Amino acid sequence: MADSTEVDPNQGQPNLSVLTQYVKDQSFENPEAPRSLGPRRTAPSINIGINVSANPLDAEDFEVELRLEGKATDGDQVLFVAELLYAGIFRIANVPKENLAPLLMIECPRLLFPFARQILADMTRNGGFPPLLIDPVDFTALYRQRLMEFSQNQPSGRPS
Repeated sequence: MADSTEVDPNQGQPNLSVLTQYVKDQSFENPEAPRSLGPRRTAPSINIGINVSANPLDAEDFEVELRLEGKATDGDQVLFVAELLYAGIFRIANVPKENLAPLLMIECPRLLFPFARQILADMTRNGGFPPLLIDPVDFTALYRQRLMEFSQNQPSGRPS
């Protein structure tokens, strides 16, 4: 018979769980089809945008959104625009407050990225183009860049 005073060995340990992940919004535009699908003399210019946001749902559950945007152009002609908002619900327990933001903005999107990358690649392939394969993302560098931008936009507190 188990002693009712036993302590769960996992209680108090930091824990990150993925509860679910899903496509929140998805868009693909091929405005010049079928002309945009023909052979090209030069490679198109491709611009990639990546954004991460996190919203608390309750004390331990957070929704993390990973936005991927890809736009291909050939001169002034837009070949395609692909946008994906991929999200996950994460349960985070027993993590010190100072570690919460890096966990939400680095580790959670790192877990979502491979799935979002595949969806974006399939989307462009299904639109008649080669799959858009985004290189791995350094979410730590992205987070640090955001912190620097945020600190530069904050008032210094000194009178002018």
